Amino acid sequence: MHHIDQIEQTQQAGQTAGQEHAGTGKATPAEAPRTVTPAPTDPAAHPETRRTAAAFRPGDIRALTGALAGAIGLTVLLFTRIAPFDAPLGFVVVAYVFFLGLYAVLVSFQEDAIAVRDRVAAVVAYSLALLVVSVLVFVVAYTLWRGRSALPHLNFFTDDMSRTGPMQPLSMGGVLHAIVGTLEQISIALLITVPLGLACAVFLNEVPGAYARFVRTIVEAMTALPSIVAGLFIYATFILMLGNQKSGFAAALALGVMMLPIIIRASDVVIRLVPGSLKEASLALGASQWRTIWTVTLPTARSGLTTAVILGTARGIGETSPVLLTAGSTGDLNLNAFSGAQVSLPLATFELVRSPQPSFIARGFGTAALLMGLVLLLFVLARIIGGRGPGELTKRQIHRRVLASRRDSERMRDETAPEGARTAEPAPPPGAGPAGHPAGPPVS
Repeated sequence: MHHIDQIEQTQQAGQTAGQEHAGTGKATPAEAPRTVTPAPTDPAAHPETRRTAAAFRPGDIRALTGALAGAIGLTVLLFTRIAPFDAPLGFVVVAYVFFLGLYAVLVSFQEDAIAVRDRVAAVVAYSLALLVVSVLVFVVAYTLWRGRSALPHLNFFTDDMSRTGPMQPLSMGGVLHAIVGTLEQISIALLITVPLGLACAVFLNEVPGAYARFVRTIVEAMTALPSIVAGLFIYATFILMLGNQKSGFAAALALGVMMLPIIIRASDVVIRLVPGSLKEASLALGASQWRTIWTVTLPTARSGLTTAVILGTARGIGETSPVLLTAGSTGDLNLNAFSGAQVSLPLATFELVRSPQPSFIARGFGTAALLMGLVLLLFVLARIIGGRGPGELTKRQIHRRVLASRRDSERMRDETAPEGARTAEPAPPPGAGPAGHPAGPPVS
């Protein structure tokens, strides 16, 4: 009770003080205006400077040029005056490290730490991309340059090496036997691997379970399988155990072992991208699972599956060691892939380049250029065909769909029109009854 009396007295004293302040017109301490000073960390006191997100800025050229010039100068000073270094590769590496450091210092004069890290990371990414492109251009240019003396001759594409010796000029002999061998071997490999690869990819996506996970693990492991192992496997089973001779068919089997995991893995990824709503709609309409796969899943992923097949073909067409172990080596044109030795373009390149004769080396580089052009063509086709997403139509397909839709709409409009005249009758005036007569009084 004593505590309750104290609380009541305190409340009464507060009410009395409030009435006195109200009578005098003065504000209470609680009602007094307060001035809030912004804290040092308040964003309003220190507004953040907006940073541009553009990939190219006006000061980048000055910073890059200055950093590059300073890096080259420091590296030259280090290699000629300070340390006894003379390795060209070391010069490039040291100059690149100096370049990154100087560029970071120059950028830090105008940007904060976050922007400096961002700029340095961008320079590293662009420089690595430039390095990869430069290496690719160098390989292509060097191969074309070394094979420039053999490629202009027409006999290089229309003749074989059966009657050509090491001392014969480039106007005699060619790689027709290798071209035919490559085409036959890769065609047989495609006939084997495409149905198996697509069926396995469909199985991995449509029949989930422990066995599907096991198969996917094996496929991923076979993707990194060395080519020599595939050749040894076919050599040990098909040639030694079954007693068959070396032939283009044996080489096609070895190439199929290399191509199969590539096709399965790429097709598996593409089929996963098919929207599940399309499959659910097909199943909801009463279609079976395999009918849905055949009419919905595979047509939707057609462009991606084509890309997977082309990538697998490009992988198999450039293999040398499996063909060397299973197909043998010959300079004659062999059109029968199931009997006798048969070479391919990679194997012919290997056999010609290791010869000490300049004419054979020129033919080898010409063969390598031909093979490289074929592989690049396959990758360009994969890029063009695989540029569309799953289910995305080309312009020609869209045009055909629009024309078909217009024909369907016209046919449906003709079917729903009344018999006799197809012309539309004029609408009756407002308030008129049937046959244009005035409407009668409303029926109550």
